[in-house]
Amino acid sequence: MIQVYGVHGSPFVRKVLIALDLKGIPFKLIPQMPFSGDAEYLKINPLGKVPTLVDGDLTLGDSKVICQYLEAAYPETPLYPQAVAERARAHWYEDLCGGRVSELAAGIFFQRFMRPLAFMQAPDEEKVAKIIDRDLPPLLDYLESQIPTEDFIFGDFSMADLCIASPFFNASYAGYDVDPARWPALAGLIERVKALPAVQKILEKEARVLGLS
Repeated sequence: MIQVYGVHGSPFVRKVLIALDLKGIPFKLIPQMPFSGDAEYLKINPLGKVPTLVDGDLTLGDSKVICQYLEAAYPETPLYPQAVAERARAHWYEDLCGGRVSELAAGIFFQRFMRPLAFMQAPDEEKVAKIIDRDLPPLLDYLESQIPTEDFIFGDFSMADLCIASPFFNASYAGYDVDPARWPALAGLIERVKALPAVQKILEKEARVLGLS
């Protein structure tokens, strides 16, 4: 059985778990905090990040690499568009939202959720305001221009939709939601992705782990 090292609440672990579920692939989640300094974990992922996937003799880190492997090794229920240009766009959205967008959303999550909970410190609202008022809007404007007002980006649901929506689930835990009046297409996509049964199942588990339910 496939093993996934990681923790609920990470948008990168979330992506892999949802991909596995949608493809109907059995797996076992092995709890692992990122950057913990765990010597045994560093033997299989020297970066210390999560997730890491172990499938028999194969060990992979990085959620994008893992999802591309799953798509090739388990082609039933494809999670990326088949057309070359559309697949390239899907990978671009995955890089953009797994990179800078996730970094900014994680900044809000850390300041307003993790900092009070884990460090007993007040959030730095000045940093949060810079993210919300200065750093995020240009990226949200761009995403708004790429997203249809109905359905998913390529018609059927794909990992592109999940990768765009997922960082904002974490920001929402910290009280930030995309303004539907300013970015209606993006806000709508986030809600459509959130409503998918496979996504709901993971978010419910996250809520329990994070003490939100």
